Amino acid sequence: MNSLFKKINIKPKNTMLYETAFSHSSYANEHKMKENYERLEFLGDAVVDLAIADYLYSNYSDDEGEMTKVKASYVCENALYEYSISLGLNKYLKVGHGEEKEGGKYKKAIVADIFEAFMGAIYLDLGYATARNVILKIIVPYIKDPKTLFFNDYKSTLQEYVQTEQKNLHYDLINEEGPAHNKTFTVEVKIDDITYGVGKKSSKKEAEQEAAKQALEKIVFY
Repeated sequence: MNSLFKKINIKPKNTMLYETAFSHSSYANEHKMKENYERLEFLGDAVVDLAIADYLYSNYSDDEGEMTKVKASYVCENALYEYSISLGLNKYLKVGHGEEKEGGKYKKAIVADIFEAFMGAIYLDLGYATARNVILKIIVPYIKDPKTLFFNDYKSTLQEYVQTEQKNLHYDLINEEGPAHNKTFTVEVKIDDITYGVGKKSSKKEAEQEAAKQALEKIVFY
């Protein structure tokens, strides 16, 4: 992991935080660990969100709606997966035997999660200023390069349409199945109580994006 720390120019104090950041629940269960990466992911999600919101507010004069749309594009699961792969974070990911056989080290939801968990670990270990610097060093080049606007955030696009049309939008989790380390979530999206899409993925976020994508495909303007 030292090569990773060198790559992003940090000097860790508590290396155990980073070990936890790369430990999937399946691995933690097999090795009787007290924690997996999920709590760090929760924290890292907020840290990444704040760092990008702060950057956009300080560097652009766009209104709230436009900044929200841009931020959503660069902190969505597709984007987090790209950052994680570019850093090679999945090389450090530890999963259980069953999850490894199912390709867990390459699953989009898991690989995206460990980016947030890693940022959460940096925040706890070295403080917000360091975490912010690392986050901006990784993400800002993508924001500045228009060719990277392939991070389709279908939920934000659908939300924008619904607000324009003054319609009601909500997502319902209609099914959750599978073991804790390999769950499948089914989410339904409704506009004015009419179902427009159903997504079935390995995370609720991804299932919502899939449902929103289906909904957009049914809307003529898209």
